[in-house]
Order: sequence, then C-alpha cells, then structure tokens
Amino acid sequence: MSAGSGPKDQYRSSFSSWDGRSSVRAKPRRILEELENGKVFFPPELVPVLYHPLVRDQEQEVINSLLLQRLHIYLDFTADLEQLLVAPVTQLISRRRSGFELPAVMLRDSYKICTDEAWHAQFSDDLQSQLISATRELPTTSGEPYFLSRLRTLKAGLDPALRPLADLFFTVVSETLISSILSGIPKDQRVCTAVRETIADHAEDEGRHHAFFAQFFEHAWPQLTSCERDLIGTLLPEFVVAFLRPDLAATSGMLGPARLDPDSVMGVIEETYPVARIQADMRAAAASTLRLFDRNGVLESNRVADSFFRSGLLV
Repeated sequence: MSAGSGPKDQYRSSFSSWDGRSSVRAKPRRILEELENGKVFFPPELVPVLYHPLVRDQEQEVINSLLLQRLHIYLDFTADLEQLLVAPVTQLISRRRSGFELPAVMLRDSYKICTDEAWHAQFSDDLQSQLISATRELPTTSGEPYFLSRLRTLKAGLDPALRPLADLFFTVVSETLISSILSGIPKDQRVCTAVRETIADHAEDEGRHHAFFAQFFEHAWPQLTSCERDLIGTLLPEFVVAFLRPDLAATSGMLGPARLDPDSVMGVIEETYPVARIQADMRAAAASTLRLFDRNGVLESNRVADSFFRSGLLV
C-alpha cells in the first residue's frame, strides 16, 4: 500500500445509539410460536421459479414447501456470510490488522459490527432450527453458497499476500449492496411474524453497517498502490456478480418438493434465469455500490471500467 496517501480525516459514526438499538442489545429472541394460517414463509415474488408453468400449477402444499426451502437458503446464506466472511474481516479491522490507517472511532465501531454479525448468524441458525421443529421439513439443499465457492476460486488466482485484500473488499461489496429481502420482507404482512421480525432486526443493524463500510472504502481505496487499485478494481465486478448472481445450484435443490425430473428442473432454471434478466437484476441491486465506486474514482481506470462493462454491471 502506498505511503503518504493517508485516509480522509472525516468519519461519521452511525453507532452512537448502538447500545440501545442494536438487535443483540435491544431486541428479544424471535420465537416461531406457531405456523400462522394464511402466512407464507417467503414472498413469492422473490422466488421467480414459482412462476414457471411446471411449478406454478403445483398444489398449494408444494408451493408452501418451496417457499420454506427458499427461506432456508436465505438463512444459510446469511449465517455463512456473517460468520465466515464479515466477522473475520471486522475482527482484523478492529485489531488494527487490516493494513489501513483508520480513525480510532472507526476501529471501535468495527468491534460492534463483530458482535452484530455473530448475532445475525446465531439468530439465523436459531430460526432455522425452529422452522425444522415446527414443519418437520429439513432443508433440501446443503453445502456452501455460490458466493463462497466463487470467492475461493478468485482468491486462488491471486498472490497469497493479496488474498486478505480480496476478503476485505468482498466484504465491502456485500455490506454496501441493497438487499430486496432486507428492505421488503419486514413490511410484508403476508410473511410469518417471526421471519419478518428477524429480518427487520437484521435490516436495522445492516443500515449502520452499510454506512460504516461505505466510509471504510473511502478511507482504504486511496491507501492502495496504483497496482493494487488496478488489481482490486478488476475484481470488484467479480465480487458483485458473485454476491448477486442467483445461486442456481441451490435453487435446483430447492425444487425437490416439486418432484420434477432432472431435465425439467434444468429447463425451469434456464427459462427462469436468462442472462439478460440476471444482469438487469444485478445492475438494479448494485446501484448504490456502483455509485460508491464511481464517487471514489474506481472507474477512472480504463481497464477497471472495461471489467465492469464485461460483467454486465455497466451498459
């Protein structure tokens, strides 16, 4: 990292009321007390495969199971992201081992994020356990989510000394994207109360995390050398795509309750997720993060800008 290119002095903390507002401090454990008649486990509009002709005409019991499976995928994704990626990164930041010069108050805030993320992983696992007990249905998918396997592949092509930077900037991407799940489900009265409340707790915390990591990027990016900015810049669109691309393997596994043969499952996936739709959805979800990159001069490099165009995130 370049010497003499220190961070901006300004840091606006979003954690002044953390003790009284964070879910780990102020919110109760969310209990799935009963399965509520007429309630769904997940909004159908966020599960595009439900609208494929081979799926939409299934019995309501099957549709309910598919929505439950989609919720399991989301909860697994959340626990893996928070526990295996974001928490280790914020631990390094808090202990001054990120490699970047940061304001002291920012380091203290990163401790709070460590605490938040451990709780998010825990309450996601807890809700999953309650769902299994209440429905007597196990998750039909297993294994790591797509973003983890893709990140591992990308890191394998890097010099080992640069791999921690990949984790840091992937975390920035994951924490600054705007999730339709976090923004929409808490207000959706169709969804089971415990699910809505759990995701609402998560969403409130993540608003603070978003502000933190946007400012972390503003502090860290100028401290990289030009070579590091060029390398990480070309990886940023890969990180966005890895995080936002539909996990097609998990979705295929989710379709188990529909009892479709393998060729039919493949057809449902291919027809539901054409490349143009995937790219348009990713551009919409990434708008806030792309603006962050643009404000900080990331796209001034032709090589970096080309990588964003090739990914479909810019048109």
